[in-house]
Amino acid sequence: MKKIVSLGEVMLRLSPPSSQRFFQAHQLDLEFGGSEANVGAALAFWGHHVIHLTAFPDHEIGLAAAANLRRCGIDTSFIQFTEGRIGVYFLEQGAMQRSSKIIYDRADSVFTKVDSSKFNWDSILKDADALHWSGITPALSQECADFTLRALEEANKRNITVFGDLNYRSNLWNYGKKPHEMMPELMAFTNVMIAGTRDFNNCLDENYGGFEAAKSDLFKKFKNLKYIANTKRESLSSSHNRISAKIYSHDQTFSSKEYDLPQIVDRVGTGDAFAGGLIHGLLTHDPMQAIEFGMAAGALKHSVPGDVLLCSEAEIQELVVGESIGKIKR
Repeated sequence: MKKIVSLGEVMLRLSPPSSQRFFQAHQLDLEFGGSEANVGAALAFWGHHVIHLTAFPDHEIGLAAAANLRRCGIDTSFIQFTEGRIGVYFLEQGAMQRSSKIIYDRADSVFTKVDSSKFNWDSILKDADALHWSGITPALSQECADFTLRALEEANKRNITVFGDLNYRSNLWNYGKKPHEMMPELMAFTNVMIAGTRDFNNCLDENYGGFEAAKSDLFKKFKNLKYIANTKRESLSSSHNRISAKIYSHDQTFSSKEYDLPQIVDRVGTGDAFAGGLIHGLLTHDPMQAIEFGMAAGALKHSVPGDVLLCSEAEIQELVVGESIGKIKR
């Protein structure tokens, strides 16, 4: 078992049932989720000690969100509770040729005012093996960017492996700063990056012609960088995708198998499941096993409703080796 720290906003997710459109819905299904917490939940499900750092409103909804993290096996000892609101997002699940749609209502949530000075970093990071962050957090506010930077600085001081999913989302950068003003410093503290060419172009204000050019430049720019991972997705429809992934070191490339996913149940959180699987794999195995485990975890998440992957390590390994696929287990 490894000790892993994740940080990021956890939101209330509201969705019309059964792939209904917002116009049709008379009720909404409730979940809690957030990219980094989704990663942490997967890792906790596989037996790791996961601490998640976030902030919730000090009322019943915030308490329910924290309880949900505990049900996922996450250590909530260091969560901040304060007055304010929880971030919300509305999800309309797509089907066939109709795309899924997400509407955010997360501005001015309590997490956007998170205070990094109120976290006990010595206690949080004692004996930690890894820290996971994503580019979503520094996009939300200056306070969130400062919080992310402080966490990465503290992790680097203790030689903790830092995993970062750059996860560029253009509609979140609304507080006056551009990604290239904030992200390079965070990337410099990161040992394993999950990203594609679009992420690198926007985070570094570059115009890389393709992934190979970006990858080559990233290894030159960032001396702490050990691995870059990226995923490939072919969307035949909202319900049918093909996915695969690769991980690169300075001089080697490791490729996963491709998965054909013809009847997707829920695409939300699939990248987080991949990230969790990759982290698990790199902390416990070699890069080849890590990329296969990560991609299998991402593939299986397409079959699970909600934000969080709820599949055991054994189930994922069965998919990696091609055993018991779709069979009834008795």
